[in-house]
Amino acid sequence: MEKIILVDGNNLLFRSYYATAYTGNIMKNSKHFPTNALFGFVNMINKIVEEEKPTYMIVAFDKGKTFRHEEYKEYKGGRNATPDDLKKQMPIARQILEYMGIKYYEIDNYEADDIIGTFSHYCNKDSNYTGTIISSDHDLLQLISDDVSMKLLKMKDYVRYNKESFMEEYGIEPIKIIDLKALMGDQSDNIPGVRGIGEKTALKLLREYGSLDGVYENIDKISEKLRAKLIEDKENAYLSYHLATIIQDVPVDINIEDIKLKEMDAYNLNKIYEELEFFSFIKKIKKHDVKEPFNILESLVPDKELALYIELLGTNYHTSKILGFGVYSEHNSGFITLDTFLKNPSMFDGFDLLTYDAKRLINSLRWVGKELHNIVFDTMIAGYLLDYTLKDDISYMANVFGYDVKSLDDLYTKKFIEPDISVLGPEASLKAKFIYETKTELIDKLEKNKFLDFYEQIDFPLSFVLADMEFNGVKVDRNCLEEMDKEISVKIKETENKIYEEAGEKFNISSPKQLGEVLFDKMGLQHGRKGKTGYSTSIDVLNKLKGTHPIIDLIIDYRMLTKIETTYIVGLLNSILKDGKVHTIYTQTLTRTGRLSSIEPNLQNIPVRNEFGKLIRKAFLPSDESVILSADYSQIELRILSHMSGVKSLIDAFNNDVDIHTKTASDIFKVDASEVTSNMRRIAKAVNFGIIYGISNFGLAENLDISMAEATEFINNYLQEYPGIKEYM
Repeated sequence: MEKIILVDGNNLLFRSYYATAYTGNIMKNSKHFPTNALFGFVNMINKIVEEEKPTYMIVAFDKGKTFRHEEYKEYKGGRNATPDDLKKQMPIARQILEYMGIKYYEIDNYEADDIIGTFSHYCNKDSNYTGTIISSDHDLLQLISDDVSMKLLKMKDYVRYNKESFMEEYGIEPIKIIDLKALMGDQSDNIPGVRGIGEKTALKLLREYGSLDGVYENIDKISEKLRAKLIEDKENAYLSYHLATIIQDVPVDINIEDIKLKEMDAYNLNKIYEELEFFSFIKKIKKHDVKEPFNILESLVPDKELALYIELLGTNYHTSKILGFGVYSEHNSGFITLDTFLKNPSMFDGFDLLTYDAKRLINSLRWVGKELHNIVFDTMIAGYLLDYTLKDDISYMANVFGYDVKSLDDLYTKKFIEPDISVLGPEASLKAKFIYETKTELIDKLEKNKFLDFYEQIDFPLSFVLADMEFNGVKVDRNCLEEMDKEISVKIKETENKIYEEAGEKFNISSPKQLGEVLFDKMGLQHGRKGKTGYSTSIDVLNKLKGTHPIIDLIIDYRMLTKIETTYIVGLLNSILKDGKVHTIYTQTLTRTGRLSSIEPNLQNIPVRNEFGKLIRKAFLPSDESVILSADYSQIELRILSHMSGVKSLIDAFNNDVDIHTKTASDIFKVDASEVTSNMRRIAKAVNFGIIYGISNFGLAENLDISMAEATEFINNYLQEYPGIKEYM
């Protein structure tokens, strides 16, 4: 017996959209196209396919006005207009289904319910098929039969009904849902029903008299008050019966065989997921399942170009063990072990090398005493310039191009256990194949988008400069940090004891649950709503409570001190290598703005706002016979923004060498420049640079350690003070 899955497409899209829209969180991609409905929709469709494993599946959609609107102009009249953000996503949902190999269907003058009703009827007529309806719409319960069940979606999870379980719960047959709607109406569809009759009364009447007709045939047996309502609204009751009845013989031009699941179009599905930036879905698509024969190579055949991908046991290439190399070219395909390379370190010479992340390859080899000087192409940098979103590893970009490359999590597991060479080798070789086969396409795209000069003259050469900077490292005074650690540990202990004293008990200050119980249950401080995991004790909440009790400032200090100790002092100590230096990774392809960022460890965000934060910087030393040089373009982005937005007061400030952050602080705080404090200037600086890069109130609040309300006020004041910038943005 074959299973047919009948999905209410509009229902799934609306549920997905409003699941996040109610919170004000409209998920969008980097091009500001709304994606929240699509993300939830694809998630649900994937889940349906995984759970139900259907041979046949159809997703039904509404197309517009139907015969019900013609017969009753108020039908669905109380509903709000479909939001524009949702409308934009609807055609994409249909496109995605097509690429998934799932049939969708819509027809003039009928609703999705009627299409589902028609295919349910096919299941009732043909014993070879059973149907399962998936929706949260109770109207569809009327279609449940011996051959058709329903997964009624709830806020969380679902209830599965067959004929027996439905009758057990409702006490009526599923088809009597029509009679139920006739009596009680349906507010969501603006079906009138009988005024004053709700579900409880309607069910009682149907259990007693069997149907709408039965109710009116026995009208004299019904209590006077209820009888009056039924008589007065009899016409509405029968109109409602007609409106609530799902049609089961829609003139569809497809049959059951037309809704058989087809093979997915992996290429186009990848393409659309890439545009939407649905990278979690890209990872799940199986492609290129048939891999080429895998070889462990001892030597290489000469070729002009060779794609080379280095496999490491970890993400930090300064400290991770080298596992070997995937190689691919016209005459080479396979895996080379580290031992083979160390015995013949010149084996990659003579080739023009193509790789993914040149810095990673160069510096990994430097740590084993080997140098490479013949890298001519970096797929990662090309992908970045072409706006492919790049994550931790090559798999994300490779998957977009249709190569079934496993992610780091899938290949190594979270603990980074070394995989067997029979697993690792083919993966590494496939990565090299991806690099080799896509080089020409990427160069063509760079040229077409006028990025080739930028790639060749700026970003690609820069990667070699950054590789040198990373390998040279930054000298750090371990003793200085260790002394600081002792000092801050004492300070943390003192602050901890003061908190216990104020609270009158010892507890885990770092536990939000325990902290919430102490502050709000025991001490009675003002709090927000209690969730499943307890009260919120976020910095936002604590900032609002400043001044209400001494314990609040102590907790804020405690959090700041423990963060400095664990993230910066201990974090830096753990990052010092045997040469006495910290070797960060300068990521060239992470930020949307083109700025560099620093990771493992992050050397860009060393705190400066308190005494310990400032002291940490003293631990960084120049190398022997060297000095530390600070060089900076003077607010170049702000000058460009002032010019492009035409804000005269900012342009005048730059032309007259006025300190721009003091000027901005003076304007947004409405004080004379002489009254601007260092903290005011710091806030103005954060707003100045934040505005350029589209910072949110949340981001500014995080950066400045202030409340969301304060951050919103600063941004609003800034944009009101400089309307030209708001207009430009």
